[in-house]
Amino acid sequence: MDELLIEYLPILLFLLIATGLTLVMVAASLLLGKQNPDSEKLSPYECGFEAFDDARRQFDVRFYLVAILFIIFDLEVAFLFPWAVSLGNIGLFGFWSMIIFLGVLTVGFIYEWKKGALEWE
Repeated sequence: MDELLIEYLPILLFLLIATGLTLVMVAASLLLGKQNPDSEKLSPYECGFEAFDDARRQFDVRFYLVAILFIIFDLEVAFLFPWAVSLGNIGLFGFWSMIIFLGVLTVGFIYEWKKGALEWE
């Protein structure tokens, strides 16, 4: 039992220090921070419209469409970095595989553009 405790003691110590440091930082921000928000700070800024009272109100689906398109093309960039780093090791097969991948994504992007999914009225 003592071996197990000695083995996990650094993890427990790390968790205690992290928890204590987090509590100190939250308490310091509450005590030292200015707590008088003005009307500009409380106004809507990201979504562009005032908060509504009914949660069952119809919501514009274009917000979700833009978010999904962002995720798709963001993943493209996430795949490009490891591909570029390992290009010397994977050879021509890896190169042409990525070219096909980029081609499919480009066709999808052009399709979405032609359908008007990126237009905002």
